Amino acid sequence: MDRTLLYRTVWRWHFYAGLFVMPMVLVLALTGAVYLFKPQVDAWEERAWRDLPAATTVSADQQVKAALAAFPGSHFSSYRLPAAENDAALVHLALPDHAMRDVFVSPDGKVLGSLDPEWRVMQVAHDIHGQLFLGKRGSWLVELAASWAIVMILTGLYLWWPAGRGPAGVIWPRLASGRKVLWRDLHAVTGFWVSGLALVLLVTGLPWADVWGSAFKAVRTELGWVKGQQDWTIGGAPAGGDEHAEHQHGAMAMGTSAMPMGAHRMPDGTLMAMSGVSLSEIVAEAKGRHLPFPVIVSPPGTAPRFGGKAKSEWSVRSDTQNRPQRVSYTFDPMTGRETSHEDFAGKHVIDRVVGYGVAWHEGQLFGLANQLIGVATALLLVTMSVTGFILWRRRKPADRLGAPAPTATPPRMGGVVLIVLALAALLPMLAISMVGMLVIEFAVLRRLPRAANWLGLRMTEAETG
Repeated sequence: MDRTLLYRTVWRWHFYAGLFVMPMVLVLALTGAVYLFKPQVDAWEERAWRDLPAATTVSADQQVKAALAAFPGSHFSSYRLPAAENDAALVHLALPDHAMRDVFVSPDGKVLGSLDPEWRVMQVAHDIHGQLFLGKRGSWLVELAASWAIVMILTGLYLWWPAGRGPAGVIWPRLASGRKVLWRDLHAVTGFWVSGLALVLLVTGLPWADVWGSAFKAVRTELGWVKGQQDWTIGGAPAGGDEHAEHQHGAMAMGTSAMPMGAHRMPDGTLMAMSGVSLSEIVAEAKGRHLPFPVIVSPPGTAPRFGGKAKSEWSVRSDTQNRPQRVSYTFDPMTGRETSHEDFAGKHVIDRVVGYGVAWHEGQLFGLANQLIGVATALLLVTMSVTGFILWRRRKPADRLGAPAPTATPPRMGGVVLIVLALAALLPMLAISMVGMLVIEFAVLRRLPRAANWLGLRMTEAETG
């Protein structure tokens, strides 16, 4: 009897978790599947500025001058080395209105075109996937959905557990047992096969989440687990906490009239002499290091990508999505001498674990195979969502939401309670939402008979009889 009561209780949790999570799963799976192919899509988006004929070539300084001349009043923010000698360089500018612009300059110094980095295809997919285009509030919703998706998967595995049954309907669907059984099997079997991959994706996405990521950073800081610059954002903002750092450091970087090429302004506002190291010299040094594409050169006075104080040196970094291959250098602005070097092996072990997870999450840890596994995971999640919706619609009564009926006698749930408490401790958004749901249910909804009946919070006379 206890197992039957427990099964019905877990089924209710699975139903309500799925009802909330499924629409979000569709959005996250589809946008995530697109983002897996960021390198390929970026290359396609920049196809008109690759493999260009060039009889002559100009220096990186001259390319930046051309970009600044095309956008009067703008400031130089960073320079991306071309992937190949005949490709255009990308000059990242801060415009007078604090917007940013990616300007593509040919090897012979001609401005070929520009893109708004906020509206590039992959940036849009990234913003939907991480924040639903709602900023920090969107990040909270995504984190909440991820937390409940973990509950949905764990409860689904309990419901799927064979308990002595054969492999049909457990490992593969029963195709000849009628439509009702087929839909059930498609949902359950798909959920089983995708559960491990989905849990990995959910867990590796948590360091980016606003509440979980902030708590994780605080714990790392308190325990002394921080070594070097954090390599991922939190809730869409830099780890340093300044969401607009990239827009602000344009005022400190090289400009047009106030700051001639070859000089650079320090964070305190002083202008360094013309005898300092030029961009072209740093670019030549960066090329000699053979770093994984994309390689970004930032002038003195620019803030690190993921927050923190502005640096007074030249910065060269590889922004490859395969995090274990990332490396960064800084160089003295007067002598060009290397002043620091940071690579993946030098990070704290916690950062390395997160780095591997992030690279897997983005489909870049081991190339095309990683991308294809990610696509398969996304397709299975879509299948699970669609079949779950169909199952719900097929059994939903016309006058009720269709939640499984509550049990008249509370089941013994000691082990389940411990699991729920552990999940709540590890997932703060889950804990907050559970407390909120219980307060609303017992303080409001159960006092409204029609709402309680529609939501399945009370047993009907047929069910009690």
